[in-house]
Parts: sequence; C-alpha cells; structure tokens
Amino acid sequence: MAAVDPATGAALRLLATATSAKTVIELGTGAGVSSLWLLSGMRPDGVLTSVDAESEHQRLAKTSLAEAGIRSSRARLIHGRALDVLPRLSDGAYDLVFCDANKAENSDYLEAALRLLRPNGLVVFAGALGGGRVADPSARDADTVAQRELVKALREQTRFTAAALPVGPGLIVAALSG
Repeated sequence: MAAVDPATGAALRLLATATSAKTVIELGTGAGVSSLWLLSGMRPDGVLTSVDAESEHQRLAKTSLAEAGIRSSRARLIHGRALDVLPRLSDGAYDLVFCDANKAENSDYLEAALRLLRPNGLVVFAGALGGGRVADPSARDADTVAQRELVKALREQTRFTAAALPVGPGLIVAALSG
C-alpha cells in the first residue's frame, strides 16, 4: 500500500477546496493519508466516505484520523468492495469521488460517478501516468491497460470534461457537466 505523495495530496486538497466539497467518496482508504488531504480541503461540516475491502487499511486509517484530531462524524469508513458499496450510496449527493482502488474497475467507478456526483462534481483517478507505462504502447500489464481503457471511456463519455494532471504518479480529473 503506497500513500499519496505530498504533491498529489496538495492537488487533492486543492480540488476539494475548489469544489467547496461537503461530501466526498474515497475508494481505497489505505492508511488514511489521502483521507487527511481530502478532509483538509473540504468544508468544516464536510463528511468523507471512504471504502476499502481491507480491514487492516481501515484500522490504520482510523488511527491516522484520530491522531490528526478528525472528529469521527467527519469520516465514515466502510469496509467492502467498492463495486458492492457504491450502489448503496445516494444518487447526486457527492461533490468529489477519488478513485485509488482496483485499477481494473476504474471504468466501473466512472460509470458509478455519473450517478453519484452532483452537477459540476469531480471524479479523480490516481496513477494516471503509471510510471510512464500508460504512454508506452509496449506496456501491457493489467493496471496500464485499465488506465488506457479509462482514458478511452472518458473520451467517449460526453458528460465529463477531463484532463490529466502530471503531479506525483498523475491524476485524471473529470468534471461532470452541470
């Protein structure tokens, strides 16, 4: 489990601030580092919903959040596979969806974001550059192929305006049309 680097964290904080985010979904809790960055950019009354299939990740995140002084009412940690949890979340209720989970499911996360995001909400995908592999046509590992499929899906999806941000391992950011 790799934590987001400071540049990526700062970008997440900026995106949360720019959207005046009150409700955020995070797929892939990790140790809670990205959770802290997102919360630092969210409104003071904002609530982060973080989903992870690994109970150990959620335990570590809970500790990180507590040590940072984050009230338990600001972070909702849900144990489970993202694709099992997302259908249970409210339609059009979220300002930002951050995806740093199973790369093979990124296209499915994009489809879920269409339903979950408010107009002008953002969906953000980690690892957009894939260490340079995404741009290398000879790279055929599963994560790289999944990132390419995500880019293709975004190009075909007319309701999103997207861009790749070259911070850390890269972010793909897409805004849902209003």
